[in-house]
Amino acid sequence: MFENYIDELKEQIVSSTCELIKIPSVNTEATNPSMPFGKECSNALEYVLNLANSLGFRTKNIDGYCGYIEFGEGKELMGIIGHLDVVPEGENWTYPPFSATIANEKIYGRGAIDDKGPVIASLYAMKVVMDNCKIKKRVRLILGLNEERDWKCIEYYKAHEEIPSFGFSPDADFPCIYAEKALLNVHLKSNYNTNDDIKIISIDYNNNAMNVVPKFCKVKLDINNNINIDECINNLTNLIESHNFNIVVKKENDSTIILEAFGISAHSAHPDLGINAISNIIIALYELLRIYNINIQLLSMFCRYIHTQYNGDDLNINLPDESGKLTLNVARFFLENDTLGISMNLRIPIHTNIDTVKSKFNNIFEDSSIKVGFDGEKNALYIPKDNYWVTTLCSIFNEITGKNEKPIAIGGATYARAFPNCISFGANMPNEEDMCHKVDEFISIDNLILATNIYATAIYRLCN
Repeated sequence: MFENYIDELKEQIVSSTCELIKIPSVNTEATNPSMPFGKECSNALEYVLNLANSLGFRTKNIDGYCGYIEFGEGKELMGIIGHLDVVPEGENWTYPPFSATIANEKIYGRGAIDDKGPVIASLYAMKVVMDNCKIKKRVRLILGLNEERDWKCIEYYKAHEEIPSFGFSPDADFPCIYAEKALLNVHLKSNYNTNDDIKIISIDYNNNAMNVVPKFCKVKLDINNNINIDECINNLTNLIESHNFNIVVKKENDSTIILEAFGISAHSAHPDLGINAISNIIIALYELLRIYNINIQLLSMFCRYIHTQYNGDDLNINLPDESGKLTLNVARFFLENDTLGISMNLRIPIHTNIDTVKSKFNNIFEDSSIKVGFDGEKNALYIPKDNYWVTTLCSIFNEITGKNEKPIAIGGATYARAFPNCISFGANMPNEEDMCHKVDEFISIDNLILATNIYATAIYRLCN
């Protein structure tokens, strides 16, 4: 229906996506009240709002927290909800992560698929409909800046602006999403002020985001002269080799050992697609300390109750349903002011109550010296597969692509759960690798243009 017009816009769509990717919009602490998520997030918002103005849309910057782009007339409002912030770039990219390099008919860069490419596809889809059709409703593209952290942007929007009656979020997978798991962050902390013969003196987890499988962790150990440091290094090397971990052991001096663990990053909704550097280094430490009869309760209880390599089923919280089983990503390992801590991001099956999971953790650790804390709680999203919005969007995707895909459940969290009658819709294509949060993140140009056509068709159908 819109293919020819979209082909005329292809160069603009690609160029706009690249320019947006070049803005390193990782959330930072606010130093300016008008930029609550940092200057680069503000720059990304201003870029897209200015682009939308040039394309003929109405726009609004909502106190620096978020913004929107709108066209159409009518009482009813359709929402398209995306985000412009990105997770940290990570290391060892083939191309610089904010260069927006085009190679192999793909645009490489942090945010290419999550969520800058899909946002630009949605914007130009609105342009296509605005220029070619009459619709009976208003359409508003809502732009968040804090999705990868706390969702403060979308909460601010909901407190100050009109709530859409229905819509979609272009921040997941095609054909469409009918269920999203619940989210919960769990923090385990204990006092660590010891004179053990082997002592942790510093930990660096590279400021890893909670929703990313960590690819790096560095731990520095102080070795008392009661222990032969070369023997200690030999013990470490042997146990690391027995697990086939990618951990480098270095002797800094006669009393200091450094461990550097390397993994593979992935979205924490799919921890099985990555290799967790923090989990591996915790296991290595636990087994080393056990050789020397040193017990750090936090590490031993982690290995006993949580890490599946030991006896993780003791926690008994993997209650699978149609959305899958509970997954757990060990996101942070830290030592701050004599407090040793481990932080985890959980994705909970849609029919399991979050309080059930909290109770499991509280019961396991109540008689220990370990304190348990929770945050980042988000309830599951569930819309029956025969719901109008699900069937309509799924049929649009299948019609345009010639496929016969069924709606799916995911472990990811999108803005769809923030609004009524809203589901996630693209832009990852079925049976293609999901590059979200990974090194060398990309979106193929063909898929970017295809998504624009799918979104334009969806806007036209849903608004008539």
